[in-house]
Amino acid sequence: MKATLTKEFRFEAAHTLPSLPEGHKCRNVHGHSFRVTVSIKGDVDPKIGWVYDHKKISHAMTPLIDMLDHSYMNDIEGLESPTIELMAGWFWKKIEDQLPGLCEICIYETPTAWCSFTGEF
Repeated sequence: MKATLTKEFRFEAAHTLPSLPEGHKCRNVHGHSFRVTVSIKGDVDPKIGWVYDHKKISHAMTPLIDMLDHSYMNDIEGLESPTIELMAGWFWKKIEDQLPGLCEICIYETPTAWCSFTGEF
């Protein structure tokens, strides 16, 4: 049996999007209540009944969430223009070696706008 396990994280952060055209409102400093989901796909272990220990996902993600929470993301290496698309790739590169079976990262900047990334660079 195969299944996908997903764990959610949240953080608050500010940013600007300097690569956007002059006059675009998102070039100004603004912030979001970000939500990040990390999904692992794999076989359900028949002995214990799960794909993965949620604790492993938290262990990989918590230092990154702590770094981003209440930050100005543009000051973080690799996030100089932190669109949700580039953020998803940044997270992927940081955690992929720690989380076998990683299959998707979603970054939500609002309840109605998000990016889904499956590791294709």
